[in-house]
This record gives sequence, structure tokens and C-alpha cells, in this order.
Amino acid sequence: MKRNIAVSLLSLCWAGSALGQSDGSQTFPGEADTSLIVTGSRSGDLVPVNLTGASVTVLDQQALETRQTRIVSDILRDVPGLAVSRSGTIGGFTQIRIRGTESNHVLVLIDGIEASDPYYGEYDFGTLIADPMARVEVLRGQQSSLYGSDAIGGVIHYITLTGKEAPGFSARAEGGSFGTAAGTVRAAGVSGDLDYALSGAYYRTDGTPTARYGSRDIGSDNAGLSAKLIWTPADNFTLTGVARYSYTRAETNNSELDPGSPAFGYIVDSPGVYYRNRAFYGLVRAELTALDGRWTNAVTAQIADTQRKGYAYGGLDNGDKGQRYKGSFESSIRLGDDSLSHRLTAAVDVEREQFRNLTPSDFTFQGKRHTDNVGLVGQYELSANDALSLGASVRHDANNRFADTTTWRVQGSYRFATGTRVRGAYGTGVKNPGYYELYGYSDGRYIGNSDLKPEKSEGWEAGIEQELGGTSTIGATWFQSKLKDEIYTSYPAPTYVATPDNRSTRSRQHGVEVFLSARPIPQIRIDAAYTWLHARENGAVEIRRPRHIASFNATIFSRDERFSGTLTLRYNGRQQDQAYTDPSYVPVSVSLREYVLANLNADYKLTPSITVFGRIENLADETYEDVFSYATPGRAAYGGISVRF
Repeated sequence: MKRNIAVSLLSLCWAGSALGQSDGSQTFPGEADTSLIVTGSRSGDLVPVNLTGASVTVLDQQALETRQTRIVSDILRDVPGLAVSRSGTIGGFTQIRIRGTESNHVLVLIDGIEASDPYYGEYDFGTLIADPMARVEVLRGQQSSLYGSDAIGGVIHYITLTGKEAPGFSARAEGGSFGTAAGTVRAAGVSGDLDYALSGAYYRTDGTPTARYGSRDIGSDNAGLSAKLIWTPADNFTLTGVARYSYTRAETNNSELDPGSPAFGYIVDSPGVYYRNRAFYGLVRAELTALDGRWTNAVTAQIADTQRKGYAYGGLDNGDKGQRYKGSFESSIRLGDDSLSHRLTAAVDVEREQFRNLTPSDFTFQGKRHTDNVGLVGQYELSANDALSLGASVRHDANNRFADTTTWRVQGSYRFATGTRVRGAYGTGVKNPGYYELYGYSDGRYIGNSDLKPEKSEGWEAGIEQELGGTSTIGATWFQSKLKDEIYTSYPAPTYVATPDNRSTRSRQHGVEVFLSARPIPQIRIDAAYTWLHARENGAVEIRRPRHIASFNATIFSRDERFSGTLTLRYNGRQQDQAYTDPSYVPVSVSLREYVLANLNADYKLTPSITVFGRIENLADETYEDVFSYATPGRAAYGGISVRF
């Protein structure tokens, strides 16, 4: 039955040309404008999606609301090319992989701030709960020529809305299965020359067991505070400030480490084990325009300060902390007119990442280290008659720890009068080694390698989209990439002590992404996506990257727009993972079976300001694992009330 559901879902994705919207890029009455993105250019300008050569998906405010998104990683399962792996329940370490690349090959921005943990070199999506009013831009493909290290697979940009975009006061409270309680509050608007948006979100749950054969419920407390202020004292000057704080306290389970136990290498109940993660992000940006708005200069300063500590009965068991300080200058000039325009952008990024291991162990290197990097960016963008766009970018990074690198990208798009759009891109990417790869873990079984080289990627994509009747769009993209100097873990004899190294061979990824977006009538919205992926590392199947991934979302609105209901189906195909069940600590390959998650959401406006809502998650009570031996929640029901003025 489950396989039939999956096959039907894939058929809908392919056969949906009878319906159709554009990869989140069309605007319908009553919806926010999703036809413009900010992530695809260093100019700071909003760029039309239909004039972008790259693959872009926009998850707008309405999508987050109708799918009742509480944890951002859940809705990212609906984006073509993305694979989500969560270690158990909410609060568990969560990784996102784009187009078969590694999770640390994804650059994550939150309101323009680089958000990855400087110690791990990647972002834990298990700590990101959804804000009351937000949207997500996902830019796929190599983007290092704009953003430097990390952007091999692409960029995920989580953006909270401004006071102008979503004014007013709102609050939400809900509860449900597994002892879950959650709420949000937001106040936003425009007062004179000040645009403000202040919000807070909280999510707690008693959780469910995460050990495959265990009974210990793994709960978590998650909180987030966000502030965005935009001051415009003059028509040509804007000062923006962003501050964000996130906190997670989550119980965890460990792997069985006793080689004599039949559960060796499996996740087992571990009473008293938990972690705390806190992060502060800040940004200040000053922007000045001249020449009647044709020339923009901007200076930005940002900080990311993260700390993660793991605890056991004996107290602090492991921990790390890191900071990223970054300053940028961007200058962009626009030439031409509406029929033919040119945009030239130059940027300088000066960045320092510093990190330290806090683990109290004789096996741990606890010294403080830092990496300095200066990036020089040049970008050219051309658009003609709202149909043709061409772009090229190049970046040179000078690094005090690794060899200097130069990355580049070219892309183009053309839209015919028939509503057909063709596009393509070719680019390169780079990823610098992380602290734990350079200096090792804390258990004496993993030794770092300070001689590691950055990983480098090169790839291309070609896509075609077709608009149907102004209400639908269907599209497909072929992508292909190769990675060299890939960092992997080796287990050399005779000691078999794990250590990272660079591969001499190349890893390759290629696949197809298909999407469908439709609003055939105002009362129906349909979004679907499918990805076929072939990813090999030195000839072996890459772990936690299913060959087939698909999603289907259908929302029905009443004519008076007081009621809406959404059905969500998310299919995750069979995938490989690694298990450390061999006493030699050399991993063995295991297969995780396919699954389908079905959610059903509904909301009803009692008054223009008061709404009641409810949802059922994992409707079929599917048993599944994203990560080997980590059990996941079963069927759950939630309900609540929201107010908006």
C-alpha cells in the first residue's frame, strides 16, 4: 500500500502539467510577492525569479502557514533536490543535503547572516523553529563565486518579514501529542521612517523514544527571539539592524559502546544525557544610493556566536564554541533602461572564524584557533526585454590557513512568448575543512589532520519550464557535479584509528529535479516536487541521499477564505547509511527503507482576527528512520488558536 502511494505521488509530479504555478515564483490574489528573490545577487537588489539562470525555490509565507510549519526543516522536504536527515525526534541533530552534496556543503543564511556553526562547519536545522511571518529562498547549485566557502550544493536563506511586508500584532498558542506546547508572538509595522518587526517563538515537547528498541522519551525545549529594524531617514539612505537569539535544550541518546553487547553500535536509552545549544546572530547594514538610485554602496557587519555543550550524569561531557566576525562592502551600479539593463557589482568580504573545543578530556585539543579569509567578488548581470538574462561572477579568496582559491559561475535564462523558459548554469565551489576535521574529536578514536586541503566542486545544470494558462508552471532540471579532494574518514591498519584525509579520486552526482506549481482556481493551490539522484563517493552509494524523493501539497480554500485545508505527502526513498556495529569501529553499510509521511492540516477563521486550527502529522503512523537506529515519532495530533490584528 505504501509503495502504491509513493508511485501515485511520483505520477502526480510528472503528469501534473494539466494543473500547474512556477517553483514558488508566481503571485496570486491575496498572496505575498514571491516572484523576487534577494539571494541570487550580491547587489542587494531583488531579482526576478523568471530572469534567474539558477534553480530557485521560494517557500512563501502562505506555504509555511497552510502547512502549519513549526520546524523549518519539515517544509524543506518539499524542495526539489533536498534530502533531510533528523536524528530521531524534534531537537535532534538535523542535516540538509542539496543535490547529493554533503550537509556541510550548504551555506545557510538567516536574514543575511551566515548561520553555520564555526566549529562544525555546518548548520544544525534541529535548532531552527519557524517564526510567525517568514519565507525561505533555496538557491541550488555551486554559489561559491558569490558567497565563498560552504556554498557547493547551494544556499538556503531563511528570511523574516519586515513590518511593511506583514504589519500588525499576532499571537499563536497550541498543544497536542507527546506533551507538546508551542506559541509565537509578533509585533510589526511602520512608524514614520522606522520599519520594525519583533517576534518570539517557543516549542517544547516531552518527545518520543529515539532508540529503536528503547522506551526513554527524548524531549526538547526550543526558543527563538528575533528583531529587525529598518531606519530610512532619507530617500537614499537606509540603516538595517538584525538581532536573533536561539536556544535549544534537548535530551539525547548515545550509541552502545560495549563491544560485548548485542546492541553494540545501536542507539540505546541513555538516561541523563542531554545537550544545550545557544546562538546569537547580529547584523548592521548601512546602504547609500546615488545617481537617482543607479549606484548603491553598502557596508555590512555581522556576527555569529555559537556554543554547544553535551551533558551526562557526571556533568559536562563534551562541548565547543565558535564565533564568526564578518565585514562586507558592496558597490553596485545599474546602466541602461527597462528594455536593456546592466548591473555591475563589486564586493569585499573580510571574515574571521574562531573556534575552541570545550570537552574536558585528556584526548582533546582545547586550544583556540582561528581562520582569516578575504574574498573579492565581481558580478555582472544583464537583462533584456524581461525575457533574456545573462550573468557571470568570479571570486578570489585569500586564506591564512589554506591555499587561495578562485571560483566562478556563468548562467543564463530566456523566456519565449509561448511561456516556455530555458535556463542553464555552470560553476565551481569550495569548502574549507572544519575544526573537528583539523584537530579531531575527544574520545581518542578520531585524530585530526591539520594538512587537509579544501574540497572543490564543479558542475552544470540545464532546465526548462512551461507556463500554462497563467495559473500553472511545470519544470524540469538536469544537474551534474563532480567533487575533488573530498574529505573522508579512513581507518588505516593496524590501529584502525579514524582520521580524515583528502581523496585522490572524484565523487560524482547527477540527477533530475521536477516541480509543479498550480492555482487552477483561486480556491485550490497545488505544489509538487520530485528528485531522482545518482550520487557516488569513490564508486560507493553516498549515505543519507535517497535515489527518489518527492512531495505533494494540495490546499483548498473556501470561497470566503475563512477555511483552508491542506494535505501533504512526503516520500523518502530507500537510502544507505553507515552503522558502527563492528567492534573494529570500521563502519558497515546498512539500508534504510522507504517511507511516506502524510499530514492533514485545517484552519477556520472564527472572526477576521481569530483563527482555530488543527493538524495530524504522520497520519498513517509510519515507522521509519532517517538515521540508522534512530526511531522517529508516530501519529500525532495538534490544535490551537491564533489572533492577528
